[in-house]
Amino acid sequence: MDVLKRHWIFGAIVAFLFLIPTIHGWGKDGHHTVCKIAENYLTHEALAAVKALLPDSAEGELAAVCDWADQVRFHYHWSSALHYVDTPDFRCNYDYCRDCHDTAGRKDRCVTGAIYNYTEQLMSEHDDSGLYATSHNLTEALMFLSHYIGDVHQPLHVGFLGDLGGNSITIRWYRRKTNLHHVWDNMIIESALKTFYSKDLSAMTQAIQKNITAAMVDEVSRENCKSTVCPDLYASESISLACKYAYRNATPGSTLEDDYFYSRWPIVKSRLAQGGVRLATLLNRIFSKNKSIAVE
Repeated sequence: MDVLKRHWIFGAIVAFLFLIPTIHGWGKDGHHTVCKIAENYLTHEALAAVKALLPDSAEGELAAVCDWADQVRFHYHWSSALHYVDTPDFRCNYDYCRDCHDTAGRKDRCVTGAIYNYTEQLMSEHDDSGLYATSHNLTEALMFLSHYIGDVHQPLHVGFLGDLGGNSITIRWYRRKTNLHHVWDNMIIESALKTFYSKDLSAMTQAIQKNITAAMVDEVSRENCKSTVCPDLYASESISLACKYAYRNATPGSTLEDDYFYSRWPIVKSRLAQGGVRLATLLNRIFSKNKSIAVE
């Protein structure tokens, strides 16, 4: 095989891999931030229950395993569809019965369905005495649930079916070629870390948490859920934000720079904060006799 042909084949393979849709929610930094914020709002009872379920490798830190679901997605192939929910193009709304299914049409296989499922597993296995049954792997249920709460707050995880949540929209983030979904998963956060926080993730997390108001915490605690958790509300918020901010001015082939970054970073910060507070509220409802959120 001559050199030119080898280079052509290699280039074709790279291009193909680039177009394969990713299913990450927030990148590792985003998921770490959501779970780190949540840890600070857990009641003592809920924190003890969470620590009891965490694997030894987490060393008592929920944030240490918040990207676990991304790490195992190729081993647990069935979990791939659980990171997102696609909605009809340009409708800018979400409906569980219409949208929550995988590519084979199997119902309840989407991020909101997964949140309902793992919430129910943890609720049903945790009785008033704090004892656990063994019909489910509750450690995995906790790690999946914590991750998917983060995912559903990423606007393009409730994006359009036609572009796979922005995965097929090729753009440039400054000089780097990528896709729109990856921008919202990782690159806005990476740029913020570099621009505002000297690449210090702890500083970014603390800054976001300092801006969480008592009114926001109270609003989350009073959300009118039909059950223990409100993923349909979170998904509806995300598709609305995707239409208003993620997709706007991000056409295929465009270059996104400062105007896009500075106007979208506040949206990302808000969703990370909401995800953290809502995760804490949910875990408190599951594990605490006192269901209110801990006062930071």
